[in-house]
Amino acid sequence: MEWEVVIGLEIHAQLATKTKIFSGAATAYGAAPNTQACAVDLGLPGVLPVLNKEAVRMAVKFGLAVDAEIADRSVFARKNYFYPDLPKGYQISQFELPVVGKGQITIEMEDGSEKIVGITRAHLEEDAGKSLHEDFHGQTGIDLNRAGTPLLEIVSEPDMRSAKEAVAYMRKIHSLVRYLEICDGNMQEGSFRCDANVSVRPKGQEKFGTRAELKNINSFRNVERAINIEVERQIDVIESGGTVVQETRLYDADKNETRSMRSKEEANDYRYFPDPDLLPLVLDKGLLDQVRATLPELPNEKRDRFVNEMGLSKYDASVLTSSRELADYFEAVLAATGNKDPKQCANWVIGDLSGALNKAGLEITESPVSAQQLGSVLLRIQDNTISGKIAKQVFEAIWNGEGADADAVIEGQGLKQVTDTGAIEIMIDEVIAANPEQLQQYRDGKEQVFGFFVGQVMKASKGKANPGQVNDILKQKLAG
Repeated sequence: MEWEVVIGLEIHAQLATKTKIFSGAATAYGAAPNTQACAVDLGLPGVLPVLNKEAVRMAVKFGLAVDAEIADRSVFARKNYFYPDLPKGYQISQFELPVVGKGQITIEMEDGSEKIVGITRAHLEEDAGKSLHEDFHGQTGIDLNRAGTPLLEIVSEPDMRSAKEAVAYMRKIHSLVRYLEICDGNMQEGSFRCDANVSVRPKGQEKFGTRAELKNINSFRNVERAINIEVERQIDVIESGGTVVQETRLYDADKNETRSMRSKEEANDYRYFPDPDLLPLVLDKGLLDQVRATLPELPNEKRDRFVNEMGLSKYDASVLTSSRELADYFEAVLAATGNKDPKQCANWVIGDLSGALNKAGLEITESPVSAQQLGSVLLRIQDNTISGKIAKQVFEAIWNGEGADADAVIEGQGLKQVTDTGAIEIMIDEVIAANPEQLQQYRDGKEQVFGFFVGQVMKASKGKANPGQVNDILKQKLAG
């Protein structure tokens, strides 16, 4: 039997506010355990929550960016459950009336195809604390610093049909929240994580299969691996005559397996009811207009501009706009070169720079070579001071801190390109004279020997001869 996979993602993005969603406690990462949890976060008697306006603005900003319905009236509810890191015994969240309703986002696949994925809702809620199982010798420690941290839970429609589509969607949301500057997207710190709802059904069947929820996956690679292994498990269960049960499962990255955590709760298990301490959230048109005015150029808009105005390929433009920081870096390089050659700038940013960053395990924001420094290298290629090959040496020298810019490296290491026609002719004459056998082969019609002569001349010039001039003069000399 052929099977179809159905996937929906619930992404939790920690909003980049300085204080918590209902209190003035700090949200900074890395503080000593239990030093950033105040009486409101703990739900102590006599305290009242006060909604953080900035968290609301960030939620609205996301909603506008995905062309979603923005509710003029939304309600906070209490989601009741007991867990050691939830001291109040309930989580304040939004249930029936979320601030952001239906929207959509377009994802791009590796083959260049596009797909629209629906967004069901995005609601505000507070995070719980964190249970720590390491270093407690059979006990569990509780750190309540995260309790009350503002989250935007972004719930997709079950529109994805493969793990790769799910990863593409997750990457797009990750890029978007960083463009909007509402979330830093740091997965290692737990600022961006997701739950995946996965089910399978016979191909052609409209009714959904029974889903399992994979909890708290915090990397793109693990999302793909977790979904694929869960799909295999569900198909094996059904084809063996069993039945998939609705449950919450954990993904073990070390063993590459999912395992049952608990039966999946339904909404009535949480006994949702409107929080009596919080008034309904009412938004006026003025706030929406204010937030709309702060929207940056979004990834797809920027990509289209790079294609239409700069002549870049859709692939190059998509790579460059995959993160706001990378796009900003590229545009700064282009500005440093006087906006002369967007394709050359794109090639260097996507190729040499990104390759060096990946090898060093660095983000674009940590690049040892600034956009202005890279621009200085490209300018010297454009004015024929150096060749493309020498430019790679100059780039590496700047990367290693051996020069403030291209001019300093070129001067300090004597890398200026030889463009003197007379000097190049002398080198070519010497190479031809030293290789009579290859000369005869070329004149007998073996044209591939031309590359041999080019290599010998470049070697003689220590890579400094202008390649274009070498080619032109060499053709004339070899022709006799």
